This record gives sequence, C-alpha cells and structure tokens, in this order.
Amino acid sequence: MKPATIVGVILIILGIVALAIYGFVATLQPDAHFGRILAAYGGVFVAGSLAWGMALDGFRPDRWDLTGAAICLVGVGLIMYAPRRA
Repeated sequence: MKPATIVGVILIILGIVALAIYGFVATLQPDAHFGRILAAYGGVFVAGSLAWGMALDGFRPDRWDLTGAAICLVGVGLIMYAPRRA
C-alpha cells in the first residue's frame, strides 16, 4: 500500500473510533430529554454542513439539498418546541 493510502485508512479508523466514543458518551447523559437534544443537534448539523460547504468549499446545493435541510430544520423546531405534557 502507498503511504497516502495507509494514512487514509488510519484516519478512517480513528474517525470510526471517535464516533463510537461519542455515541457511548451520549448514552451516559443523565438528562431524560437528551435524546431530543441529540436529534435536534443532528438537524442543525445537516443544515450547518451545507452552509459550511457553501461558504468554505464552493459547494452549490441543489433544490433537493436545500429541501432536505429545510425539512431537518422543521424537524428541529418540532422536537424542541412542540407542546408536551409536563
């Protein structure tokens, strides 16, 4: 294998390990609503990723990218602000 390929494989493995640790740590949160918080974060992350790509990488989203991000943000609104019984 070429050195660049080895570095790429190592980075992939480190990324997988980091995501696994992040997921495990999330399960340790004492807040009963942490799942909602994490889900809302995911929606913001999707929209933020598109914005990052536009601002820094020159990415131009198509209408489906923008529609998907809008759906995610509507979902965030529902998760965070929907009326619930106390």
